[in-house]
Amino acid sequence: MLLLLTGDVQIGKTRWLQKAVAFLEQAGISCQGVLAPGTWVEKDDGSLDKTGIDNLLLPGHEIVPFARRADIAQKSGCFDAESQAAKAGLKWHISDDAIARVNEHFRMLRTGEAARNQNDERASRVDGKAILFIDELGQLELLRDEGLTEAVSLLAQGPRDAYEHAIVIARDKFGLPEYVEDRFGAIWGGSVRISPDDAAWQTWIEPLVENRA
Repeated sequence: MLLLLTGDVQIGKTRWLQKAVAFLEQAGISCQGVLAPGTWVEKDDGSLDKTGIDNLLLPGHEIVPFARRADIAQKSGCFDAESQAAKAGLKWHISDDAIARVNEHFRMLRTGEAARNQNDERASRVDGKAILFIDELGQLELLRDEGLTEAVSLLAQGPRDAYEHAIVIARDKFGLPEYVEDRFGAIWGGSVRISPDDAAWQTWIEPLVENRA
């Protein structure tokens, strides 16, 4: 099944996925793909300001600095006007090198190279099929055929014998959820939209552990 985690910005989608990965891994269920936790700084008034996005590569938990807010990248002198993100006019500046690194991770998952890496303890602790996480598919991938193209290719292969579910974040904007559903839903045996809440947790995450107990 394709689980489409959607909604507005900063409603806790990635935090919900991080909690799910920790819960599933603790139960011995393999989690593969990428999470995209934000990086935050505390302002003078005590509030938090999101300044960037990292990518957490699963199952190894390697952290790749991925995106910085475009205005911060411009001030720091690392803004590349020729990058894919800049040409698309995104709020977040993503270096093409970071995209290439994460694409390589998805390529290894797609071709099975990651599963053959016996040096990764988490990769060897597998109980049944894995859960695929993709955080997130956005304008670059879905509207411009750029960005994390290997994530799209992996999702397009369907579950095969490797995955039980795919959980994909696509923000409720520009028709992105509809695009994901139309393009990938059937190959995953159907799709359902979920929110980062207790109902989705009890319906989809807890049963994964209970059914393998």
